[in-house]
Amino acid sequence: MPFLRPTAALAALIFTPLAACAQEFNSAPPNASNQTPAFEGQTRAPAMADDIALDTTFIADGLEHPWGMAQLPDGGWLVTERPGRLRIVSARGALSDPIGGLPEISAGGQGGLLDVAIAPDFAQSRRLWISYAAPAQGGNHTAVATATLSADNSALENVKQIFAQVPVYDGNKHFGSRVVPDGQGNLFVTLGERSDVPIRDTAQADDNHLGKIVRIDALTGAPAAGNPSMGLPETYAKGLRNVQAAALDGNGRLWTIEHGPKGGDELNRIEAGRNYGWPVITYGVDYSGAPINEGITAREGMEQPVYYWDPVIAPAGLAFYRGEMFPEWNGHLLTGALQGDHGLVRLRLEGDRVTGEARHLEGIGRVRDVEVAPDGSILLLTDKDNGELVRVTRQ
Repeated sequence: MPFLRPTAALAALIFTPLAACAQEFNSAPPNASNQTPAFEGQTRAPAMADDIALDTTFIADGLEHPWGMAQLPDGGWLVTERPGRLRIVSARGALSDPIGGLPEISAGGQGGLLDVAIAPDFAQSRRLWISYAAPAQGGNHTAVATATLSADNSALENVKQIFAQVPVYDGNKHFGSRVVPDGQGNLFVTLGERSDVPIRDTAQADDNHLGKIVRIDALTGAPAAGNPSMGLPETYAKGLRNVQAAALDGNGRLWTIEHGPKGGDELNRIEAGRNYGWPVITYGVDYSGAPINEGITAREGMEQPVYYWDPVIAPAGLAFYRGEMFPEWNGHLLTGALQGDHGLVRLRLEGDRVTGEARHLEGIGRVRDVEVAPDGSILLLTDKDNGELVRVTRQ
């Protein structure tokens, strides 16, 4: 049983009743009522009902806007806090002091310390990666650094920035950024389009990293061998908006979920050299209600999303469920929701198509990241001033 620190806020959360699964979400009207999906099941998949009761255990609180997490070999968790702190939550719920040695971080708005990932051989190498908003002349940009964690877990050592998004931009929105080791010595890094850049179509341009996914050597940051010829040599795919969810499936293929406009969150299966359309094609509308560019949802040479949400859920974090605790969910996709009260969102996949959707734990708050623990339980980070690490188990 995880140790729970006896704070009043945490105690209140433990006893807050949470809906296990709500099924009314498809009744909400779309924001773009004149748009039609490109194929059956591309949006509003049938709501799935099951009789699985969920328990939530709040392992730790006191995390200020936690953003990303990675499980350590001893069962603890590295957790990032957006204002610029990296901590360890032990397997029993003890929260460490901030880990020293982080690079300079530009914290403000949506920027700060973002994702964290550990090397497959972390037990021996102690190697990890972080993504963050880095200050630079003229503004800031999304960057990735590699480092080793000291033997006593107190500091990062041998810190080296291996990638920085170009161009630098003076803003505080849409940094991305998930970091996913590809299992072949490289990293996938998702990069936001920076929202209000003066020319919105920069996600289509080949001279920058805005609205792109890059694939880089995990140690040096050099372009990964075998990258497609698509603009800058790091670029793996383009035409994305603000990807804050990314994971490999059981076959090692990269999937992402991006924050779209009003009514255009997208699930994509990313392939090398493909163009995912933003902002030339997109579902949904601008926040003003006006069309995005020409208001079209398809064009030759641009990929359709596997799935989209209208209205949006503001997805963050992504994991493919593989575990013994919920065998009925094996192969299902899990993502958190920052918008509204949607909690944990689950998608059933058959092949590369979504055939069902369920929403769990309404009322738990904004879910920023989702991971699956070795025992099959599900770990969530809630994004708030006093954020929590939450374990979801079967009742």
